[in-house]
Amino acid sequence: MIYLDNSSTTQPDQAVMESFIAVNEKYYANPASLHCMGREAENFLERSKQQMLTVVENEDGEVILTSGGTESNNLAILGFAQEYASRGNHIITTSIEHPSVLNACRHLETIGFVVDYLSVDDSGLISLEELKTKLSQDTILVSIMHVNNEIGTIQPIRECAQIIKTGSRAIFHSDCVQSLGKLPVSINQLGVDAITVSSHKINGLKNSGALLLKKGVKLQPINFGGGQENGIRSGTVSLPHAVALAKAFRLSAVDSERSDFRIWRDHLKVVCQDYENIQVICPDHAAPHIIALAFKSIKGEVAVNFFQEHGVIISTSSACSSKSKNVGHVIEALGLKDNFKSGVIRISFGNTTTKEQIDKTVNVLKSFMDLIEKGM
Repeated sequence: MIYLDNSSTTQPDQAVMESFIAVNEKYYANPASLHCMGREAENFLERSKQQMLTVVENEDGEVILTSGGTESNNLAILGFAQEYASRGNHIITTSIEHPSVLNACRHLETIGFVVDYLSVDDSGLISLEELKTKLSQDTILVSIMHVNNEIGTIQPIRECAQIIKTGSRAIFHSDCVQSLGKLPVSINQLGVDAITVSSHKINGLKNSGALLLKKGVKLQPINFGGGQENGIRSGTVSLPHAVALAKAFRLSAVDSERSDFRIWRDHLKVVCQDYENIQVICPDHAAPHIIALAFKSIKGEVAVNFFQEHGVIISTSSACSSKSKNVGHVIEALGLKDNFKSGVIRISFGNTTTKEQIDKTVNVLKSFMDLIEKGM
């Protein structure tokens, strides 16, 4: 099978798995313990965190280890809102964020916070002017994802940061789950205060992620216990997961900005130009590893099944919502025509993808389109 659903999850790198196993075997002591084995584990933990901070050029910052992107986003939205509630009750995000951001914001609305959801154009891009208009002295948090997980749109994070820092005292958080390892991610250069990352999106292990903070940025915990992770995320820290995550970070820095991703994506776009019943949902300013296609009057599940029968694994949308029969919130936000909305698929490359696999995928796509042209 050819696996092209890497925005959903990636194949764990062998070196990452080996590091996880080795630490489990040799450094199994609790990093919070006072004995020598505990101190050794703690030192190893701190070295791993420092390696992550170095990759994102945030050496004097802080790493809060979590179970993955969803928990990191929840911690950011709820934790920052609680920490800075004395400054105001206004939050800004976008209409195409991951559900872990959107649902956390909707929860905050039920307890008195006011949330503005920035609209997007038909390419998934926010308006900087709308951001300026929505900002106020009561704004305490802005959360804008770097790369959209369904269509690959890259938001102008640096420009957003300049607007936010000029017009408010708000904390700026960005979900970088889809950008780390695919684009340069530097906390200092992006101008953000916090980013979310997830291990299994960068050939690491599932149930592992982090919220990375700039120095001096504070937030309230959303779970309570023994006070690990500087009191922000209680629970015994998994050193093997931390070491494996740091390894995945370092490997992702080597693989970032692969030029062949862009070549393959653009080739698929050119192929689609020969057919009337397909629409490419892939802005010019999109991340190179994601391309979304919409088929006219054909359900995405039909396309997914056809590709699978021909040896290619793709997805209908975000894996978090792909089993839902409803049109996803990202597709709705784009204003796609009704007869294309239900026919969206996503193809996403990873570091195991090869040119030969893309050539095979192109042939499958052409076969599928020929069937559609004939009325299936």
